Amino acid sequence: MIAYLSGEVVQKNVDNLIIEVNNIGYQVYSSYFVIEAAKINQPTKVFIYEIIKEDSYDLYGFDNQLSLELFEKLISVKNIGPRVAIGILNVAKPNEIIQAISEGNTNFLMMAKGIGKRAAEQIVVELRGKLEDSDKLGSINLINGFNQNEEVVQALLALGYSQKDALKLLSKVDKTKDIQEQVKDALGNGL
Repeated sequence: MIAYLSGEVVQKNVDNLIIEVNNIGYQVYSSYFVIEAAKINQPTKVFIYEIIKEDSYDLYGFDNQLSLELFEKLISVKNIGPRVAIGILNVAKPNEIIQAISEGNTNFLMMAKGIGKRAAEQIVVELRGKLEDSDKLGSINLINGFNQNEEVVQALLALGYSQKDALKLLSKVDKTKDIQEQVKDALGNGL
């Protein structure tokens, strides 16, 4: 079992990285945030979750233990597979996702590709109590910023941006500003 990979990023794709470790290139599926932060020809370390099936052997990589543990919890939910779980991790940082689940915010979860109302409700029902115990998920300190993120993304979607572009713009703005300022900053950053 692979716990983590530490090597050089040789390629970045839409949904994965190729990480070279001892002259072997590993294809590692990951969230938008991890892929965006990775730099070509620079060292990186990702925590690994392996999924081995009869016809495939997939590696999923995370920049910290909290993200890995949240991924594991998400794929434990009925009908939530690894690709959908990565889609949820593409929406926001792990603490924000945990807070949304803890508060039963299905609209936040529905921002993820592949998540409808029923799936969002299923996630909340199955994980609500399991994520509130901070000892189980890396002694996290939940924050209250996720509602703002959701509103900024919704505003950008209403202005015609795709969800991917809206999330990319959101990652570049100062989260301490109010919603209107964040939207203005996101529009000013452009793509």
